[in-house]
Amino acid sequence: MRRVIFNQKGGVGKSTITCNLAAISAMEGKRTLVIDLDVQGNSSQYLLGKKVAESDKTIVHFFKETLSVSLFGGNKSGSGLENAIHATPFPNLFVLPSHPELEPLQGRLESRYKIFKLKEALDKLENFDEIYIDTPPILNFYSQSALIAAHKCLIPFDCDTFAREALYLLMQTLTEVKADHNPGLEIEGIVVNQFQKQANLPRQLVNELIAEGLPVLASMLSSSVKVRESHFESKPLIHYVPTHKLTDEFRALHAEIHSR
Repeated sequence: MRRVIFNQKGGVGKSTITCNLAAISAMEGKRTLVIDLDVQGNSSQYLLGKKVAESDKTIVHFFKETLSVSLFGGNKSGSGLENAIHATPFPNLFVLPSHPELEPLQGRLESRYKIFKLKEALDKLENFDEIYIDTPPILNFYSQSALIAAHKCLIPFDCDTFAREALYLLMQTLTEVKADHNPGLEIEGIVVNQFQKQANLPRQLVNELIAEGLPVLASMLSSSVKVRESHFESKPLIHYVPTHKLTDEFRALHAEIHSR
């Protein structure tokens, strides 16, 4: 199963949701891969606990190789992703790290229409039960590649008026990607993040989204300083605070999306 976590608005918790859901999948015994397509590399650092060294292979090496193959020809065995996958300190959990060179490389990839290369590579990639894809907070080459490659899409929503307006645009974008490039893409649901159930505005916004028929998931994630602490310690919540309320909320979210 390949799941992309995407929103065109920044600061909605994409990397946090990606890594914590992936960590729970791995804890349950599933061999799990996180692919970090965001040039900021937050998921990479969260799971590896360090900046990726210049000498380490990353997702940018895969994209460079797709350009090299088109220039020089040749048949490449395997997916081309295997050598760039890093083991994390956590059993069954792996990451394909991001790299700053993703940004300057984007124009070359777009001009040679490499938008399907990630999907083709993931179709060949074996030995993973679950793949979670973290995306940049913009509809660009990399986020489109992820949406084309994925089976399901989760949409983080942070209970903000501006986030609501962005959500309508996002739903239209997903409809277009589904129609034009990936008819099998399923909008799995909207993940309400940083939810404050005692505050009026968040409850009002969520109720309005539900009333409009948008696919809001029942499992919502509350705010907690433990998220920032887990980032600092480079430990997903299930490893950092396994009995915390927010960890339980992530468990409930994981169970909900896997029962659908």
